[in-house]
Amino acid sequence: MKDNSIKNVVATGIGAALFVVIGMISIPTPVPNTSIQLQYALQALFALIFGPLVGLLTGFIGHAVKDALQYGSPWWSWVLASGLFGLFVGLLKNQIQLRQGNFSSKEILKFNLVQFVANALVWLVVAPIGDILIYKEPVNKVFAQGLVATLSNGLTVGVAGTLLLLAYARTQTQTGSLKKD
Repeated sequence: MKDNSIKNVVATGIGAALFVVIGMISIPTPVPNTSIQLQYALQALFALIFGPLVGLLTGFIGHAVKDALQYGSPWWSWVLASGLFGLFVGLLKNQIQLRQGNFSSKEILKFNLVQFVANALVWLVVAPIGDILIYKEPVNKVFAQGLVATLSNGLTVGVAGTLLLLAYARTQTQTGSLKKD
């Protein structure tokens, strides 16, 4: 168990650091303070390899640090949403056996359904409600931001996340593929 805990701490640190670095690259959208982000694809990879806690902490810590560096302070409702996205995707860890080299069409479909529902939940519910309650932001603005974030993150995780997961699965030895000579 101790070895697994150390791996998870290291994975969280590396994942959060990569979340920050990749998060500095953003493609603007017409909606204010909302951009197309690529770091969620990487967060999904870490969440599926190491589980929901690493997924949660990678997004929460990574987003908080990124906001602090980029804007001077974290925007907590979106930091929480990022963490929860990793938690939800990480819940698939035992259903998608990446470490056994498996990422079939059925698993790709399952991953993409879960990641899109997770994106919708965190960006259309958690982040906007947090913005309204914490920051007193206008309702129409935060739900417009949430819609753009849901669609853009769902698409980037769907494409880049699936490609990352396929690439990772191909680096793993498939269960039953080794035979004794």
